[in-house]
Amino acid sequence: MQKSHKPINATITAVGMYVPEKILDNKYFESIVDTSDEWITTRTGIKERRILENGGTSFMAVEAIKDLMKNFPLNPEEIDLIIVATITPDMFFPSTACLIQEKIGAKNAWGFDLSAACSGFLFALQTAASFIESGRYKKILVVGADKMSSITDYTDRNNCILFGDAASVVLVEPIEDLNYGIKDSILYCDGSGKDTLYMKAGGSLFPASQETVANRWHYIYQDGKTVFKAAVKGMADVSYEIMKRNNLTSDDIAYLVPHQANMRIIDATAERMGISRDKVMINIDRYGNTTAATIPLCLTEYYKAGKLKKGDNLILSAFGAGYTWGAIYLTWSLD
Repeated sequence: MQKSHKPINATITAVGMYVPEKILDNKYFESIVDTSDEWITTRTGIKERRILENGGTSFMAVEAIKDLMKNFPLNPEEIDLIIVATITPDMFFPSTACLIQEKIGAKNAWGFDLSAACSGFLFALQTAASFIESGRYKKILVVGADKMSSITDYTDRNNCILFGDAASVVLVEPIEDLNYGIKDSILYCDGSGKDTLYMKAGGSLFPASQETVANRWHYIYQDGKTVFKAAVKGMADVSYEIMKRNNLTSDDIAYLVPHQANMRIIDATAERMGISRDKVMINIDRYGNTTAATIPLCLTEYYKAGKLKKGDNLILSAFGAGYTWGAIYLTWSLD
């Protein structure tokens, strides 16, 4: 018979981030493909992005965790679980979570990778919340990290301008004060979007071969217009849906924390929610689309800048390949 326990919420108690030093600005792309700074900025909102020259996703994740531990007291041996949202693992196996676990000395933790593309951090955060709410786990690291430059075709002018490399991490712990923490989530997937955004080769269907390399199947493929329309509708609708379900008005929300894919998608989501741009977390101009890292990067930067305060209501929202999309409603508990 299971022991009963008090109702608890899962809450974010620490944050950390890492971005590589190398910067690719829009001028660089003018020199390699047929594009312009004005065109990129107008259509995406991106001015520059960071590129990791050496190392893999686990390297960036470990650096983000070091940043977290530098600012928050955390003994690696106290960590119960590591969940890594990524579509660019160092390798298929062992998991990136295993590599991180060994590198940081979290010898009592287990872990796994979660693949949901740009929605990955939301899926991982809700997974962590469920483990916390079960009462069995106390400290869970949720990492969003992607080295998108490793799967970006720099001859494809529509895609290469969009992506950057980064990692960010949050520590999730239980909180008994139910006024704070993760209060609701709405998550979706729809496999009918599989033909509009994918990487064709490298898995069991098309293992690496001379043919797959020659056909450039190991890079991201995206039908931009179709994905854009789906993302605008998906992110806007789910963000409004979670507000309505929790009887929230635009006045109740401190920030929308959107996936940083395209400024026009972000603006459309904010408009549907009835909130002004000053209540939207934005860093797409400096980092581009870092896939699973975008949302925790925003949280970390805004917290470090003193723009996030205890009691702030946040709506986290994302849309990604799969299709996958969703929103999380949480009340910030960090001072």
